[in-house]
Amino acid sequence: MFFVLFALDHPEKLELRLATRAQHMDYIAASGGLVKAAGPLLADDGETMIGTLMVVDVADRAAAETWIRQDPYDKAGLFARVDIHPWRWTFGVPKGP
Repeated sequence: MFFVLFALDHPEKLELRLATRAQHMDYIAASGGLVKAAGPLLADDGETMIGTLMVVDVADRAAAETWIRQDPYDKAGLFARVDIHPWRWTFGVPKGP
């Protein structure tokens, strides 16, 4: 089942985000394809990263919660808030082989 993980950073924590970014990217890369889409949320300037949006394919909400709590960003205390919602992929669904 797909879940959207919408995480907003604590204000003024850009340095922490940048310091843990490589570990976060490695965590996603090691997910075995669990992460279907991901990217930073941006401030109105279109440049400054202020959060993270990810779509993950996991068994249930508990698995999504466990997965995000192991993310290096969350472990470092970057996120002020994490919202998790089930999601139905309707448009732009990747085609199979």
